[in-house]
Amino acid sequence: MIFDSFAEAQSVLLWSTFAIALVMGAVVNKTNFCTMGAVSDAVNMGDWGRMRAWLLAIAVALVGVVVLEAAGLVAANDAFPPYRMGQLVWAENLLGGILFGIGMTLASGCGNKCLIRIGGGNIKSIMVLLIIGVIAYFMVNPFPGSDQTLMSVLFIDWIRPLAVNVGPYQDLGSLVSSDNAVMARLVIGGFIAAFLLLVILKSAEFRSSFDNILGGVVVGLCVVGAWYVTSNLNLNIEDEVVALRHAVTPDYWDMYTDFHEGIEEKPVAAPLSPQSFTFINPMGQTVGYAAQGFDSTLLTFGIMSVFGVILGSLLWSLLSKGFRIEWFASFKDFLNHFIGAVLMGFGGVLAMGCTVGQAITGVSTLAVGSIITFIAIVFGSALTMKIQYYKMVYEDEATFGKALITALVDMRLLPAGMRKLDAV
Repeated sequence: MIFDSFAEAQSVLLWSTFAIALVMGAVVNKTNFCTMGAVSDAVNMGDWGRMRAWLLAIAVALVGVVVLEAAGLVAANDAFPPYRMGQLVWAENLLGGILFGIGMTLASGCGNKCLIRIGGGNIKSIMVLLIIGVIAYFMVNPFPGSDQTLMSVLFIDWIRPLAVNVGPYQDLGSLVSSDNAVMARLVIGGFIAAFLLLVILKSAEFRSSFDNILGGVVVGLCVVGAWYVTSNLNLNIEDEVVALRHAVTPDYWDMYTDFHEGIEEKPVAAPLSPQSFTFINPMGQTVGYAAQGFDSTLLTFGIMSVFGVILGSLLWSLLSKGFRIEWFASFKDFLNHFIGAVLMGFGGVLAMGCTVGQAITGVSTLAVGSIITFIAIVFGSALTMKIQYYKMVYEDEATFGKALITALVDMRLLPAGMRKLDAV
């Protein structure tokens, strides 16, 4: 897609994002696609239906990205956030993922589910959104009158030195064959997707579940669609085709003014880069957008994705007559959601994504950090659920320590002899 004006290209970026997010919000609400619910069903009931839907979304997104990238239609190497960056921040992925997994369990859903719930009338989730948004905003933006962020104050000095430089890119294709990474991604991505589809489709129950299949396929396609749109926005500058993100560099923005006539402030390049859905940092962007008076010049892919998912969910809720106002059932319920939101805000930014942003969008790039984050989120969520279950069953007898040790034994991370509570 080639445009003659920056405003036109930016408008297509924003409204295309909104439209794709609208579809995602409606379908996720309709099918009850929920990553936290997927873990809960598997851990508590042995039901892998929604987990298979999540894996299906990953498989669809992965195939779409590696194929389109091989065709030159997706530029994942230039992504925002930089999933494939050569610096593997494994400790941040691991810690952030665990914090996020714990948080989404306490808050009854991940970032995407929070937006879906808001569209369905859940007022609790508005509080969750605001808390996540404020923390996410100040994790990457300095405090007023300061050059310090929450990230620099709390994490950078001790966790960033643990990062490992693995070369130009950290995706599996580049690590296996740096000289022919595109072909390696096709082979590795195809193998992983085929394995996932084998695991997914071997279940007759899943094959008969229209909603689970629809949710997985549509979410995966929405991720691919966003990658495609954001990778193919170009400008015609003096008969030269220039990617939208490159048009804001001084070489073009300052030297050629016709293509951005009427735009006084130069946009930041990163939000114009190839990208797909993630919801924690965009919540921070949305809070910042609201705090600055809803200035339309501040709209980004992330903000439009937040609005699109909420509206899509709202539309389906109204059409299906499922819209219900919901408030906190008790102070304990409020406290769980509050703590969960705080942990998701910190964890989501630290891990550079959420259950959609890393586990689907990030994994579709085959980034090692995204795979680490995915595993860490599932672990954090599953562990929290087991602890909650033991404390519920044994009540006063189950201290947090006993429940934690027993949960780790159940997950085969501690020897059976350390079990403190009988298995239930």
